Amino acid sequence: MKKIILSLSLFAVIYSSAQKTTEKPKFNQKLATELGADKYGMKPYVIVMLTTGATKIEDKVKMGELMKGHMGNIQKLVDEGKIVVAGPFTGDNKQNFEGMFIFNTKSKEEAESWVKTDPAVKAGVFGYEIFPWYGSAALPLYLKYHDEISQESH
Repeated sequence: MKKIILSLSLFAVIYSSAQKTTEKPKFNQKLATELGADKYGMKPYVIVMLTTGATKIEDKVKMGELMKGHMGNIQKLVDEGKIVVAGPFTGDNKQNFEGMFIFNTKSKEEAESWVKTDPAVKAGVFGYEIFPWYGSAALPLYLKYHDEISQESH
């Protein structure tokens, strides 16, 4: 009988703990408003897919300078709150996508004006395609943790 009571008690504790971890977090109106979330916790963004451009630069020093400017421009746009995600693709694809940005705007025109500040885009090393996108309004929050988990910057 003691084993049954002990087993039932253990089951109740485990079940109770499991229930607590699966409860939906309390809605935070202040945070939702700050992030521009709709009633689903979502908002519009613009994705810019960088493509292989028409310009090929063989000079490694010149290309290195362009990429340094490209990375510096990304950091500037992140610091200004305009980019929430950026990164290269690591494999070949039939669309010739080189990388992507998710811009914190719903305006394709605004996103295009921001992508045109990229030195590699200006030089024609990268082209781009623009797509409206609807995603979690919390997406920009991951950026505050990125510096804590990266040992080096680009």
